[in-house]
Amino acid sequence: MSTNTSEQIGFIGLGLMGHGIAKNIADKGYPVTFLGRKNRGPAEDMTARGAVEVSSAAEVAARSTIIFICVTGSRQVEEVVRGAGGLKQGLKPGSVVVDCSTSDPVSTMALAAELADIDVSLVDAPLSRTPKEAWEGTLDTMVGASDAMFARLKPVLDTWAGRVVHVGQTGDGHRMKLLNNFLSLGYAALYSEALALAGKVGISPARFDSVIRDGRMDCGFYQTFMRWTLEGDRDAHKFSLANAVKDLTYLESMADSVGMVNPLGNAAKNSFAGAVAAGGAEQYVPMLATHVGRINGVDLTPLGKS
Repeated sequence: MSTNTSEQIGFIGLGLMGHGIAKNIADKGYPVTFLGRKNRGPAEDMTARGAVEVSSAAEVAARSTIIFICVTGSRQVEEVVRGAGGLKQGLKPGSVVVDCSTSDPVSTMALAAELADIDVSLVDAPLSRTPKEAWEGTLDTMVGASDAMFARLKPVLDTWAGRVVHVGQTGDGHRMKLLNNFLSLGYAALYSEALALAGKVGISPARFDSVIRDGRMDCGFYQTFMRWTLEGDRDAHKFSLANAVKDLTYLESMADSVGMVNPLGNAAKNSFAGAVAAGGAEQYVPMLATHVGRINGVDLTPLGKS
């Protein structure tokens, strides 16, 4: 495979999504430097693909022209940029930091202004879809960047995304991502409550599904969500309940920043927060149905699962 040397890529965050993204960037011929992590599997896979491991974010920055961050949220992004051994200690003028995390736009704009002072651009390119698509290189991403910066980044984004949408300037990617997650997580809260109520009135998940599936209320997210309740597939949508609460809290912050009431967003957040408070933080979004069923005396646990 030909080597692409026009940009030197840095990568921080080889988690469920990040590993697949970084893998695709390396496989498409870009030189990649990544920050090592305790979970050695992804790191060892990346070095086998020719990527270079370093021990600090500053070292990643010093070796790179474009640095991708794919971590949990704004608190972690701020630490990567500002913390001891952080990106700011190694960034070169003219380089670009691309935040693929689902972050708070208020934090994003503050970081963008801070980095602009050292002639570094911050772009937000949050993700949609799952680790499966990350590995296959077919994620969706919504990008907040200037036209010129988007043109510069597009060839790299195309290595790991099947759908790249330029939604506006810096900050707009994270704003749109929160709106996207409001819809998906709002659906999850609705489906969970509907399944619990169905159970209370004697309608099984299978009977419920036989009406919704292939009807006007069906959609790709519904089908993924239902694979836990119907089939016991715990990996159908590997997005934790804790992350759902985080994203809906960011949505609330965004609404507060423009003086808007968001009762439905808060209702969805509280549904997830209740499941997290009951010990489900690391469980995945489709399992919300099991929690909502349990507190209402309905057993929605898939057959053969505890």
